[in-house]
Amino acid sequence: MDGDQRLGVAPTVMVDTSSLHTPVFLERTIELLAPAISHPGAVVVDATLGMGGHAEALLTRFPGITLVGLDRDTEALRLAGERLAPFGDRVRLVHTVYDQIQQALKSLAITTVSGILFDLGVSSLQLDRVERGFSYSKDAPLDMRMDATSPLTAEVILAEYSESELRRIFYEFGEEKLSPRYARKIVQARETERFTRSAQLVDLIIAATPAAVQRSGHPAKRVFQALRIEVNQELSVLSRAIPAALDSLEVGGRMVVLSYQSLEDRIVKRVLAPRSTSTAPAGLPVELPEHRPEFRLLVRGAEQASEDERIANPRATPVRLRAVERLRTTE
Repeated sequence: MDGDQRLGVAPTVMVDTSSLHTPVFLERTIELLAPAISHPGAVVVDATLGMGGHAEALLTRFPGITLVGLDRDTEALRLAGERLAPFGDRVRLVHTVYDQIQQALKSLAITTVSGILFDLGVSSLQLDRVERGFSYSKDAPLDMRMDATSPLTAEVILAEYSESELRRIFYEFGEEKLSPRYARKIVQARETERFTRSAQLVDLIIAATPAAVQRSGHPAKRVFQALRIEVNQELSVLSRAIPAALDSLEVGGRMVVLSYQSLEDRIVKRVLAPRSTSTAPAGLPVELPEHRPEFRLLVRGAEQASEDERIANPRATPVRLRAVERLRTTE
């Protein structure tokens, strides 16, 4: 058994990674990061490396940077490594979840960084590989792991979580109004047959969904989103990752975050807001240095893709972009 098989990923094959991944918000991301990473020796962290599209563009546009790429998906790391191989030792790849950004940097003897990018959500590789089980439109094993070495799968959740736990994750992570009905039907159905394939779950959800609701979109979409988030602990990881990333930025450093759903964007907004707001008491005539905000917001609210980008790259349609620059440290 070779190394890839031991890691639970497909055996090594040569793949044209550029054809698998069209980076979202590429030019805007480069524009926002550029003032912080144009100097020689700048370190940039791509905290969600994926297929390496953003990383390749950054390494090409800024020949003085070193890029640290993080990803929990071992197959993505392998393929991105092939794509970024021409950049040699300017690239450092780490297999880790992005809330471990500070530990990853420490392992590389890096103390602060000039730029950080988060491109959240499920990657193109994960969506396009049917066998990964992320899509409700194709029958596949109920897996949904971003990290194939992790023990928790969607199948395990559907088999072992209680009705109340299933109801909670469908409601909290999928914002699904029919969560009680779906949870009850799943618990009833699993008494006679374990859910192992996505088609089983889709069929049950469709059968349990009123016809009027089905006309507003695929009824399984929110349940699959909720299962994926729970399998990968995406929201709790993100809640830890954004503060850790902010603390890793040097003064003048910048961070860009691309969120694909409201739950992610809400967390990012909640973390950025207090750290980009003055702590000076109301009525104070002069803002003291210690009251100055640590960070400056670089865009108003959450920026969305232009109509042209949405047409060229439909996966940009739901994206919300937020960006900040570090103004000072608290030390």
